[in-house]
Amino acid sequence: MARFHSPTLAVLLTMTSGLVLPAQAQEVVNIGIIQPLSGPNAQFGTNALHGSEMVVEAINAAGGIKSMGGAKVQLVVADVPSPNAAPAATQRLVSQNEVAGVVGAFISSITLSASEITERAGVPLITFAFADQITERGYDYVFQVTPKGSTFGKDQLGYTVAIGEAAGTEIDKIAILYEDTAYGTAQAAGLRAEANARGIEIVMDEAYPLGITDASALVNKLRASDAEVVFPVSYLNDSLLIIRTMRQQGLTIPAIGGAAGYVIPNFKEGLGDLAENTLSVASAAGDAIPEISAAYEQKYGSFMTHEAVAFAAATDAMIQAIEIAGTDDPDAVRDALDALEYCEGFAKGMPSGCINFDENGHNAVTYPIMVQWRGDEPVTVYPPSDATTDPIWTLEPTQ
Repeated sequence: MARFHSPTLAVLLTMTSGLVLPAQAQEVVNIGIIQPLSGPNAQFGTNALHGSEMVVEAINAAGGIKSMGGAKVQLVVADVPSPNAAPAATQRLVSQNEVAGVVGAFISSITLSASEITERAGVPLITFAFADQITERGYDYVFQVTPKGSTFGKDQLGYTVAIGEAAGTEIDKIAILYEDTAYGTAQAAGLRAEANARGIEIVMDEAYPLGITDASALVNKLRASDAEVVFPVSYLNDSLLIIRTMRQQGLTIPAIGGAAGYVIPNFKEGLGDLAENTLSVASAAGDAIPEISAAYEQKYGSFMTHEAVAFAAATDAMIQAIEIAGTDDPDAVRDALDALEYCEGFAKGMPSGCINFDENGHNAVTYPIMVQWRGDEPVTVYPPSDATTDPIWTLEPTQ
């Protein structure tokens, strides 16, 4: 397969802010972006968009898409704050713009809705969203760059057990606490299956509606369950409320986050010192690509979140496919994605360092990692092959 090598790091590190504008004499290739840029999940969408922007700036600064005579890449951005907004916004995006493909969205329920439109339109979509069903519907134009939600749940527990055992702790009883969305349900299913496979007792298995305003009842039930560890799966506002309520009520058992709200700057901003040593699974981390991450932080003022890393990788994969296809025809781009084996550029930020989609459009070579809050950012602590430091375990050793 022909290879397109991503821009050198030197180009990336010298970029200025703002997208590089295409030269008048050159063709422009449009890539659609659908993200929640307003509403309660706006920070996730903004982080994701920043990751995509970095890739486009770097590609354009290095000469654009060479197989198309140096065509510049342009992002066509749609704000999609909710699943209900997704069909109309996505339809406008693909019908009013000649897009080679679409990248998005952070939220699983938005992605499920939007991908129905892109599939009917015959436009490839690459997403970061976790829900298993995204690539289990038999769609031909949908690609998932991250592990599935059930895999996140499986490793959320499996990694925790391994970290606990290394510290002398045996985990016998756990609680699963999750929002009743596509993301929360898929990840909870993975947690549940792994606990059953390991013979670990689930003493609390509780779904709650997204956007709760009081976690007291949940925390009271958690305390009464006598769980040794809790696995909450939630977006930002709920994650802050759950952890704050636990700690304010003196419930100190480890809370192992399910990514999303547990791994962005707002988590530390909202909890302060209560965030320290919180563990969470993640799809990627900036410490895997430290120089790129440093450039991101200089440009945007915060560490490179896992959604920024993963959407940068997804955008790079889309551009790589366009480069291989030598055209922005969506069918040709889809075929190039289907055969893609890419282990360069921003793809190196993903666990395994590669993107290679299987017959269902899932990046089967990647896997979750575990991060832990240290100071102002989460760092990778598991698995050992990816860790940049050792985990700190806060549960007392088993007697």
